[in-house]
Amino acid sequence: MFDFIRKHTKIMMGLLFVLIIPSFILFGVDGYNKMNEGGAVVATVDGHDIKQVELDAAHRNEVQRVLASTPNIDPKLLDSAEARYATLENMVRERVLAAASAKSHLVASDAQLARALEADPSIAALRKPDGSLDVERYRQLVGSQGMTPEMFEARIRADLSARQVVAGVAATAFAPSAVADTTLDAFLQKREIQVATIKASSFVAKINPTDAELEAWYKERSALFQAPEKATIEYLVLDTDSVKKSIVLNEADLKTYYEQNATKLAGKAERRASHILIAAPKSMSSADREKAKQKAEALLAQVKKAPASFADVAKKNSEDPGSAEKGGDLDFFSRGAMVKPVEDAVFGMKVGEISDVVTTDFGFHIIKLTDVREPKVRSFEEMRPELEAELKTEQAARKFAETAETFTNGVYEQSDSLKPVAERLKLSVQTATLGRQPVDGAKGPLASAKFLDALFSADSVEKKRNTEAVEIGPNQLAAGRIVEYTPAHAVPFAEVKARVREMLIAESAAAMAKKEGEAKLASWKQNPAEAGSALAPAVVVSRDDVQQQAPQIIQAALQVSPNALPGWTGVDLGTTGYAIVKVNKLVPRTAANEAMMQQGREQYTRAWASGEAKAYYEQLKARFKVKINLPQPNAISAADVGK
Repeated sequence: MFDFIRKHTKIMMGLLFVLIIPSFILFGVDGYNKMNEGGAVVATVDGHDIKQVELDAAHRNEVQRVLASTPNIDPKLLDSAEARYATLENMVRERVLAAASAKSHLVASDAQLARALEADPSIAALRKPDGSLDVERYRQLVGSQGMTPEMFEARIRADLSARQVVAGVAATAFAPSAVADTTLDAFLQKREIQVATIKASSFVAKINPTDAELEAWYKERSALFQAPEKATIEYLVLDTDSVKKSIVLNEADLKTYYEQNATKLAGKAERRASHILIAAPKSMSSADREKAKQKAEALLAQVKKAPASFADVAKKNSEDPGSAEKGGDLDFFSRGAMVKPVEDAVFGMKVGEISDVVTTDFGFHIIKLTDVREPKVRSFEEMRPELEAELKTEQAARKFAETAETFTNGVYEQSDSLKPVAERLKLSVQTATLGRQPVDGAKGPLASAKFLDALFSADSVEKKRNTEAVEIGPNQLAAGRIVEYTPAHAVPFAEVKARVREMLIAESAAAMAKKEGEAKLASWKQNPAEAGSALAPAVVVSRDDVQQQAPQIIQAALQVSPNALPGWTGVDLGTTGYAIVKVNKLVPRTAANEAMMQQGREQYTRAWASGEAKAYYEQLKARFKVKINLPQPNAISAADVGK
């Protein structure tokens, strides 16, 4: 074929011209560019698009951030449609505030930037003992996020500018004490109530449905008895562990790695020292610090004359409670474990030597080096297992990108089978039977909603083709195909007859309880004396003290008008039954001292400020014509919670 191309170059050029040029005329160069500009538009802010590829990248970063800070979190929660939508909302918010900041010419000063960087715990941890910033580690930190220090600081500055947009609204929020007190009084007031419950269970014995009634009830509610769709699948997983298995180490490379890393792998040098501390924190006056220093110098002279007495002098004089009882012994430690002045002194001494007085933020130290433990550099053969593991890990990390491309192309190009790419990359084809939603205890791709969505896509279900390579975690790809598919279907009546009977009886009993409760409520309203002993003893309830009452009862009781008490209301408790609630009187909230009242007012003001900031943000969204194209995931239903 390639010989033909070489021999007929002009013909091929003409053919390519005929094929390609018309498509440029029809679609334009811009149309070709847009094919590679990040996929579908998921949202628009101020005329600027947010593409799917941007959302995917932002969500990957967010997942990595959450996993780093909360490693025990269930990864399935982070791979859900709800989590992705939350990431998109955050991106939209950032774009809206950035646009508003730019239009209002809001900027963050250098002083504001410096304060923000100083307040960042991850940056504060990079400070040296002398308080200066470890610039090299700072570069590594921001570099791990794909940024230079200048890019990182520009992002922080932009974030500070954006915060000023709503900060001005929130900071000026004002709630008069009288308004706050009135609102809190209404919210925290108590009510004395009596409750009579008509239990659904008391009607169960009266209900005996026939088979015909059960089947008719089943047919009317057949959607309740659907068996979910299921599929038997084959799938492959590519991760760094699977890449490691294909790596064969070269002996020369292994020996070179040993020579380069033997000292590092051997561990750190350690020193054992004892010290005498005369405490003198920075907050101490200059005169008192001078007295402490003189005391330390006197003790130094004493132990210099009699080095063997160091432990006894430390026991009697050291003001370090952790080591004084042990004669000042600090045990073995390596570099980085002590404050820098102490570390520098210890690692610059010989065994048995006593230092001069060393000054730190804690006070004045006299240090004696008691032992040295140098790391033992093991032989190549001794370290071979560790070297092989370390080198394989390094090579797998470098090789993963290349292998991932082969994996991605392979599952796409031979879309009717996973075996070719499995054989090429020495991966195991695994099988499973599953549904559209991850099940409890699922792991790897079977726990990934993104992977399952790809499996149950129309193309995969109808044509049994391989899915695309789906990223299920850092350096983790999966692809699968459906071997056998069973669509969702109604479970036959005979299989669920017992469950149908149970549900029909519960529904009928609840309806009978409600009917009787409504009749009693109407009668008792007309003649309260009829209630008699049916009402339970009075209890005082509030939003923060429900007295073991159902939430529906508390909500209904608080909604009864206080202008006509005693008042009555009825509450449908579902399959539990029906409750009749009599509200006898209002009970003012417990009087609080002035400090607690003030705390309540401050909380109310913060809530008011948050509400105003949210309302202002909604106005900004309208102003900058925000449009989110992704459907908002449905909230979790009560039925889901009860499962």
